[in-house]
Amino acid sequence: MARWKLIELEWPRFEPPAASLRFTLEDFQGRIAALRSQAEKRALTHLVVYGDREHYANLAYLTNVDPRFEEAVLVLRLDGKPLILTGNECEGYLPISPLWEAGQLRHERYQPFSLLDQPRNSSRRLADIFRDEDIGPGARVGAVGWKYYGDPHVMDLPSYMVDTLRSLAGYEVVVDATDLLMSPDYGLRAQCSASEITFFEYTNYKASEAMKRMHFGLRLGMTDHELVSEARYDGLPLACHITLKTGPDRIGLSSPSGDVIERGYPWSANISYWGSNVCRAGWVAESAADLPEPAADYVEAFAGPYFEAMAEWLNALRIGEAGGALYSLIQRLLPFEEYGIFLNPGHLIHFDEWLSSPIYANSKIPIRSGMVMQSDVIPSSPVYFSTRMEDGFAIADYALRTEIRLGHPDCYARIEQRREFIQTALGVALPDEVLPLSNMACLVPPFLLRQNLVFAL
Repeated sequence: MARWKLIELEWPRFEPPAASLRFTLEDFQGRIAALRSQAEKRALTHLVVYGDREHYANLAYLTNVDPRFEEAVLVLRLDGKPLILTGNECEGYLPISPLWEAGQLRHERYQPFSLLDQPRNSSRRLADIFRDEDIGPGARVGAVGWKYYGDPHVMDLPSYMVDTLRSLAGYEVVVDATDLLMSPDYGLRAQCSASEITFFEYTNYKASEAMKRMHFGLRLGMTDHELVSEARYDGLPLACHITLKTGPDRIGLSSPSGDVIERGYPWSANISYWGSNVCRAGWVAESAADLPEPAADYVEAFAGPYFEAMAEWLNALRIGEAGGALYSLIQRLLPFEEYGIFLNPGHLIHFDEWLSSPIYANSKIPIRSGMVMQSDVIPSSPVYFSTRMEDGFAIADYALRTEIRLGHPDCYARIEQRREFIQTALGVALPDEVLPLSNMACLVPPFLLRQNLVFAL
């Protein structure tokens, strides 16, 4: 028997954060120290952390530098000041790093990182730079890119960089170490601090308010560009492209392209700032009468059961629960033949939109305090299109909740207000450790022209 229902209500409002939290020198010192400890346990003498415009998150986590236009590399020994290599333009961006400002980060210009045809006449060879960092015989180097592949000698740094490291230290002792930061089981970024969760609550707040403005700003006959302008993007760094697609010829992941929004069209959009991705999907309609005839039972046959399953998913998101159990839950409640859920039903999010995921078939990785989970469960149907309830949720035990409450009381107050709304108004039970970060958490209107009609249990 179905437990979902549709109710009419006013969306909740929350006091905005006073300002974005800024990570401190102590935050970065702690991250560097933790990574060095992990490297030492693995008998590594050096870590070489690569970043570029698209793959910035590990470098930003360690230094607060997210490369603009070009590549950058952090060389980290087990002691002493780390060295960051940048091209011409990122050199002027280094004051963004508290480590740099405190004199705890060395720098050298490596101009081949610069864009084509920029000056190349005032930097040393990469081999000489690495050699002066004691990368040579006796060194054991961990290379940190943005993916790992299960083979320690397969890594995704540029080949010229890996070749140089191998020529200096030897093939066997240059190994991939990306998992030290990104593994869902033990990666440093898979367990967030109170400060990180507070920052991600800020970005979820901003992303969800932007998505809310799009929901209530939608009008028939406007273009998708005009609708995205309703979000009032204010310059926060994006974790992935803003997407919006509508109409009969929609293409997944596509950006606005000038399409006109019409009644009876499917619609989906996302807004993703660092640590957040708020996504919704539904129909440009006021009721089932506006839908194509084959999809007239969209709510009963597709969107309602999805909402119910996601409520069960949230209730299962408990500390100690194995990721494989959440995977099996969604497979059972939303079978692939009907819902087409192909990707992991939930994943970790950080500065990058997808960090990694403990949720996959037969995963024994437990849900842990400090994880920030994305409720990214993507159904797809040739008849019903899709529906979505994608927001960020932090997992925090009593000690971590207390740290957030005492150190960041306004953030914690909003989290508690969201929990109260979700459980009282929407009837969705949340374990104590599940902290909703988005103002739209669990708000799913199936019909975009009747925004206050939402699912509840």
